[in-house]
Amino acid sequence: MTASTNEQPVIENEETEAQTDTQAQAVAAVQAVEADIREFVRRDQRQLRRNAENAGEMFTSNVNSLVQRVAGTSLREIDTLLRELEGLREFLHSEGERVQREVAAYAHLSQSAMNSTKIISESMHQWRKLTHGHRAH
Repeated sequence: MTASTNEQPVIENEETEAQTDTQAQAVAAVQAVEADIREFVRRDQRQLRRNAENAGEMFTSNVNSLVQRVAGTSLREIDTLLRELEGLREFLHSEGERVQREVAAYAHLSQSAMNSTKIISESMHQWRKLTHGHRAH
């Protein structure tokens, strides 16, 4: 009984450590994204300060550039996803047709097996009648 009580905390510790590692990885990922965003903002701020006289045009240009980059990336990702989904749809359609063919073939095979079993059963029944009839004489 003492062995099972000693093993349970070890399992709980391993689960807790796994959860802690997962949480730490998630926090690290969030911090990395936040750092990238801060760096992006700093670069934009430095560029805007250098060109104070063209601040309005620069800001508009940066926003337009950012929107174009984000939109371009998003559109490419959407196009890629659409192509992948179309491929999956075609695959599922062909697999559905294949499964239908296999089910039909199985039904035909099953029907043939039933017919063969019926023929064999009838033949054995007739054979038994004949053998019992010959024994009686």
